[in-house]
Amino acid sequence: MQEILEILEHSAIDTIKLLPFLFITYLIMEYIEHKTSDKVKETIKKSGKFGPLIGSVLGIFPQCGFSVSATNLYATRVITLGTLISVYLTTSDEMLPILITEAVPISTILQILGIKFVIGIIAGFMIDFVIRKTHKEELDEHIEEFCEHEHCHCEEGIWKSAIKHSINILIFIFIVTVIINAIIHLVGEETIAKIVSHNILLGPIIAGLVGLIPNCASSVILTELFVESVISMPILIAGLCVNAGVGLLVLFKTNKNLKENIKIVSLLYCIGVIAGIILEIIL
Repeated sequence: MQEILEILEHSAIDTIKLLPFLFITYLIMEYIEHKTSDKVKETIKKSGKFGPLIGSVLGIFPQCGFSVSATNLYATRVITLGTLISVYLTTSDEMLPILITEAVPISTILQILGIKFVIGIIAGFMIDFVIRKTHKEELDEHIEEFCEHEHCHCEEGIWKSAIKHSINILIFIFIVTVIINAIIHLVGEETIAKIVSHNILLGPIIAGLVGLIPNCASSVILTELFVESVISMPILIAGLCVNAGVGLLVLFKTNKNLKENIKIVSLLYCIGVIAGIILEIIL
């Protein structure tokens, strides 16, 4: 019982320390999103053949529900599959605010974002190239109205939205921190690191499965594991590439072709895992 209380106490202290920094980070992100949301959507709609490049550039910046916007645009065929995949691969959900809050070196953050950016561009253009060679992808310029704000609270005002987001993520971080601390206490950090980080295949495969969790929990779990030095950067990137937040949920809701949706998720998972394995080998 004493050990459990100590784990809870240490986890609570570590989590509460993050609150001011988390709130400031989300306040800035909400302000940027509030000012640029419509411009971002218009830019990606007009991207044409350069969709994967534009999608990767826009996806790398933390946007409230941007993967949802891209999913809706794809469901009405305003953007290509390659553009959608590039957005999914570069979107990192809660990774950036957590890394900033945890005072991870800026060079490390830029390296992670840079690698995801390159993966998004390469994969997006390759997918669109293959599609153009095999069959013509039809794009419908008449986009329907979707309830995108179901997953984004930007309309509530940046202060209220930032507070809500900070508290929600803080709860996730606390729960994940408790679990991680308990596992580390029982198993040992070195043992966990040997099982996951030292296995070129197993690490990315497991991280990819975690990344498929369709909400912010997956990015929180993966980022906290990376911060605690339990997993390596390649494994983190593998999981984050697969993680598209609630975008995958919206994909199954708005795109009625179930077989196509399964293929998209499978494609995303394979790209993330393969990228993670390659990075494990070369880094």
